[in-house]
Amino acid sequence: MNTDTTLPTLDRTFSVAPMMEWTTRDYRAFARTLSRRALLYTEMVTSGAILHGSPRERFLGHDPVEHPLALQLGGSDAGELAECAAIAEAWGYDEVNLNVGCPSDRVQNNLIGACLMGHPDKVAAAVKAMREAVSIPVTVKCRIGIDDQDEDADLAHFIDVVADAGCDTFIVHARKAWLQGLSPKENRDIPPLNYPRVHRLKAERPALHIGINGGIKTLDECREQLAHVDSVMVGREAYQNPWLLAGVDAALYGEPGPAASRHAAARAFRPYIARRLAEGARLNHLTRHLLGLFQGCPGGRKFRRHLSEHAHRDGAGLAVFDDALGLVLEGTAAPATALAT
Repeated sequence: MNTDTTLPTLDRTFSVAPMMEWTTRDYRAFARTLSRRALLYTEMVTSGAILHGSPRERFLGHDPVEHPLALQLGGSDAGELAECAAIAEAWGYDEVNLNVGCPSDRVQNNLIGACLMGHPDKVAAAVKAMREAVSIPVTVKCRIGIDDQDEDADLAHFIDVVADAGCDTFIVHARKAWLQGLSPKENRDIPPLNYPRVHRLKAERPALHIGINGGIKTLDECREQLAHVDSVMVGREAYQNPWLLAGVDAALYGEPGPAASRHAAARAFRPYIARRLAEGARLNHLTRHLLGLFQGCPGGRKFRRHLSEHAHRDGAGLAVFDDALGLVLEGTAAPATALAT
């Protein structure tokens, strides 16, 4: 049981949001060719999958290069979540994050995700149990509200109840989730962004770490947000336009990033591809995460097309990847340092 209130400190200035089917271990390993400092999150993994799924490696496996790395859990039973948090710590994760933001029907039916914003006491109990089970940070990712909740009073109540249970870090998606009437996809775009509400939350609760998520697409926007909150989390843009990550270390941490060019990042990922292929992975499951790497570059469309047409075939290997890379003329894209200006 953890009785020490001093927890390890992660620099979470910039993080990549947990995204189902996107932030897989392969994407995360690729992201590390672009940024050493970004905090990476897994896809949401339910407590049931960890406790009852087999093999556990399927849900928790990761490469040492992925650190700093957080596991996002989905669930509502305090005992199960505490057990999963302890397992996550044993597997080497640097943080456990509770999902209180996913709006899909499937997770609602299991009292997972955004619907928990209507049950702050249950979230508080889960946070308390998880904190007592581990020494790594336990954090919460939530929305600014659900359905007809008041974005001021109800959000403040939720944050206060959960903070009283020991959570001092909240990453807030600056949109409501409409559990009735909107699909999960629509919930990512249709509810209006309300950045000022998250900024005000930080101003009113300076002792808490308040991060912001939702609609952020550029490093300039990240810097603007960091004038009001403690951290920024970027989702779809970091996946669809992964080269964004190449400027993170310099722009937000004042350190050079690992990738001098897009080609250099692709080549740095090549040994990982070779290792995963040897383990039985299919090439397309690895290269799908690179399809946006040469976005806007001469030959970028040919790169994507070649991988889309050939990487899924039986026996596809490094030659397919190398041929695709050869379709993009090296030196035609801006270097990573240009992103940090």
